[in-house]
Amino acid sequence: MTNVTSAKSARRPHHWRRDLVELAALFTAVAVADALANLIAHGPDGAFLLVASAVALIATATFHTWWARRHGHAPPASGTDEPPAAPATDPDVRDGSAPEETTLWRMRTTVRDEPGSLAALCVTFTTHRVDILTLQTHPLADGTVDEFLLRAPASLQAKDLTREVSAAGGSSTWIERADAHDLVDTPARVLGLATRTALDAAELPLALRQLLGRCTIHSRPAGSTEGRAADGSGPEGTCVEGIEGQDSTEMRLRDPHGGSITIERPYLPFTPTEFARARALVELDTRLGPRIPRSQDVHTLPQGEEITVRRADTADLDAALAMHGRCTPRTLDLRYHGPVGDADRYLNHLLSPRFGRTLAVQTSSGRLVALGHLLWDGDETEVALIVEDDWQRRGIGSELLRRLVALAVEARSGSVYAVTQASNTGMVAAMRDLGLPLDYQIDEGTLVITARLEPAALGTLPPYEDSGLFGRSAP
Repeated sequence: MTNVTSAKSARRPHHWRRDLVELAALFTAVAVADALANLIAHGPDGAFLLVASAVALIATATFHTWWARRHGHAPPASGTDEPPAAPATDPDVRDGSAPEETTLWRMRTTVRDEPGSLAALCVTFTTHRVDILTLQTHPLADGTVDEFLLRAPASLQAKDLTREVSAAGGSSTWIERADAHDLVDTPARVLGLATRTALDAAELPLALRQLLGRCTIHSRPAGSTEGRAADGSGPEGTCVEGIEGQDSTEMRLRDPHGGSITIERPYLPFTPTEFARARALVELDTRLGPRIPRSQDVHTLPQGEEITVRRADTADLDAALAMHGRCTPRTLDLRYHGPVGDADRYLNHLLSPRFGRTLAVQTSSGRLVALGHLLWDGDETEVALIVEDDWQRRGIGSELLRRLVALAVEARSGSVYAVTQASNTGMVAAMRDLGLPLDYQIDEGTLVITARLEPAALGTLPPYEDSGLFGRSAP
């Protein structure tokens, strides 16, 4: 609030000259009234003058009333009978027409770090009726990257908007369509990602992807030469964190579990601000250590047996190896598509929360009989299942698959795919039971089935939002 007082409510200073003028006007009015009274009372035509004055007063009042009614609701100066147009600043009304259709855009552009550069962009947006919903700034050494969330008329094309921004001083401009998720302000979104990361170690890759947009995340094991300094100056297995140069589209971070995390985004360079945010999420994951939600669901199979479905991680490695030992070579071959002897080597990688989420099925006696994996594969998501031979054809694979797809939906994946052999009729049947649109690709006996997670078809999936399998309950 300010201490400025409105001019209408300000107290005017008292002055003796104004009082003198008002007193003189009062005496003058009294003198004129006395003269008129004497003229009417003592003059020969007094009565006539009194009546004439009354008639003149009534005529004046009548004329004033007629004039006010005729011109008080006069039409606009244009001579039309239409109401005045809405102000040009109103984005929803244009010349009395219906609200204009709009489109959401995310835009980044680099401007000179000097006064007036942002104002020039704002003038351009105003000229084309573009509304700025949010604005973030990413300072650089020789400029500033401005990131906008814009609501623009649907008739304004991306190339036209980019051209106007370039004319206003913007360079290296990037633009893409936005959606309702982008309407959440950045602090609230970052806090939400930090919360999810704190509850579940498997959330870190997803949190980084949602924080940085469409990108590919690679985890490099400890001892890998990738991620070390180009001149070899870094110690063996040591990750050199950071981004190389202002136009770098690759970011490196230290993996809390050893090795490095490499994030690639070919279409848009990273900024120091984004690196600081990503590093803060990784640091949070490092401090909290290994963790997964320990909630579990009890499910009754059609045959009457009860099984428990829960999240699994590397702590279940021994139980998973024992299950491998009870599986036939045919079952292992259908799952791992390679030599049976190599199957055990994949388990430690598959069970790591860094690469995805794993669901385990155990019997009432506590024996692990099935595993379901949801694996982050760049921008895509893979599902894979293995069920012990003695427990096959009881609906366990279908139940696991439905839960994995529900997890993929919660992670905002657009699709999931399964790689199997064309002869694996059980996996094909489980994918078909989802009731989702499927695409099939067959290459030399290898079958890739992709399920598109369309919103209209997701109503057939089980509502597991309240389940700890999603990582929403405390570990």
